[in-house]
Amino acid sequence: MLPTPSQTVGPFYGYALPFPDGGVVAPAGHPAAIVLHGRVLDGDGAPIPDALLEFWQAAPDGGREGRPGSLRRDHTTGGYAGRDGLSFTGFGRVATDADGSWTLHTLAPPAETPYLAVCVFARGLLHHLFTRVYLPDARPDDVLRRIPVERRSTLFAQEERPGLFGFDIRLQGAPHEETVFLDLA
Repeated sequence: MLPTPSQTVGPFYGYALPFPDGGVVAPAGHPAAIVLHGRVLDGDGAPIPDALLEFWQAAPDGGREGRPGSLRRDHTTGGYAGRDGLSFTGFGRVATDADGSWTLHTLAPPAETPYLAVCVFARGLLHHLFTRVYLPDARPDDVLRRIPVERRSTLFAQEERPGLFGFDIRLQGAPHEETVFLDLA
């Protein structure tokens, strides 16, 4: 029997999975758009240049439908059918660059679901990891309240200036530095 990707060490993520404008979730030019950026780092603080991040979130009105077809390839234009630049998609997929950096253009999540769900794929991980990003003014939800107070800060983005937020994902490290990952099993 041949090994599957979960049984071997990749990465397999940089080929065919990233797509143009995968980090653009918000409609182009939307006045409430925010930018979330950061780096994916290993246990020594070194950047991981070949990670892939998927983001899922509710629309500002609380809707969870997203934009249908946002990953369906449009062979006529070379783009993606549901990514018209005018609609909120609810989904983003970004690869890290050589410095482990990534960027997402989106809208702030609503108070009812005050987070962006993140799935992390990276070299050395046999299974993907799940975490969340909360903006600084987010009210704690049930999941956040279950996390020890001293660890919660690893789930909060830091506002660098209005509309720009930084959020690093640390795969390992001291408990107060390593990002909290969720067991969704």
